[in-house]
Amino acid sequence: MADGMEVDVASVLSAAEKDAEGKFKSVDVTKDIDPELDVGNLSAIDLQPIDLRELRKNKEDFLRNLARDNAQLLFNAIWKLPNERSDGLVLAKLPEPSTVIPREKPIPKPKLPTKWEEYAKQKGIKRRKRERMVFDKNTQEWKPRYGYKRGNDNSQDWLLEVPQNSDPYEDQFEKKIQAKKERISKNEYQRLRNIAKNKKIPVPNKNLEPSSGRQSKDQVTAKLNISRLSTASLGKFTEKLPKEKIQRKTGKKRKFEPVVGDMSSERSRSMELAEKIARKEPLDINKAVSQHITETQKRSSGSKKKGSIKGKKGKGKIGGNTINKTGKTGRKSGKKKTKT
Repeated sequence: MADGMEVDVASVLSAAEKDAEGKFKSVDVTKDIDPELDVGNLSAIDLQPIDLRELRKNKEDFLRNLARDNAQLLFNAIWKLPNERSDGLVLAKLPEPSTVIPREKPIPKPKLPTKWEEYAKQKGIKRRKRERMVFDKNTQEWKPRYGYKRGNDNSQDWLLEVPQNSDPYEDQFEKKIQAKKERISKNEYQRLRNIAKNKKIPVPNKNLEPSSGRQSKDQVTAKLNISRLSTASLGKFTEKLPKEKIQRKTGKKRKFEPVVGDMSSERSRSMELAEKIARKEPLDINKAVSQHITETQKRSSGSKKKGSIKGKKGKGKIGGNTINKTGKTGRKSGKKKTKT
């Protein structure tokens, strides 16, 4: 040391050990009654009775020490299990749990297989993962199978071959687009059908008829009434089936406000009406002024046209008719008036 003082290494180490013992407790825990350990569920059940005197002295410290001792016993049992190393970590293989813990919800049922999965199972078709990159024959390069700039992209073809048995004037590009739309619709229909099958919802067949399940009497009656009202005469001249009960027309009747009533109800209705009017958007003054100006201009232009026709002197022709000074029109007569 710089000041010439000697340091006792043994005393320093003993002091450090005492500090460590004060901070960290021993891993060896002894109890009168050993707790039940379920390592598979990572749980411990302490069967030792509680000392009420120690609990009442300091409740927080007593519970903290009790939890620490039980957790230490559980960790000691975990370290005795067979373990393995993975990515620099030590992993312990937990045994099967011995305590049956009740579930909050039932175990989910396995999903029903789709039609394709059933067919693949019957034929022994196994799913295999395809490679992401494919070789493009046109550019002689490796490109992704799907997505942007994919390989063997037939949507970028500027020329399509016309089949032998097809119409030579048929648009092959439009036909290709329609075929793709039909494929997409078919896949979507099959997807929705599989969802309905898993949820046990009756799915209509191609003729839009219910595939399974009997219909009740009320459902059949409702469909008959709908089909009856779908005619041009609203079912007036439709033949009646045997034992068929024609349903009366039902609908909401119009309700009118009472003519005579108390003042409170009338006042409340007036307040509701005023609130509805106040909720509307405010009046646009500029728009109203411009609309008024256009209407006045239209009226003035119409009056000027009428005045010009009335103010003409002499007779004029309009479509074979004559116009007098008074503005009245009359047909020309071929006879001439003679003076007497």
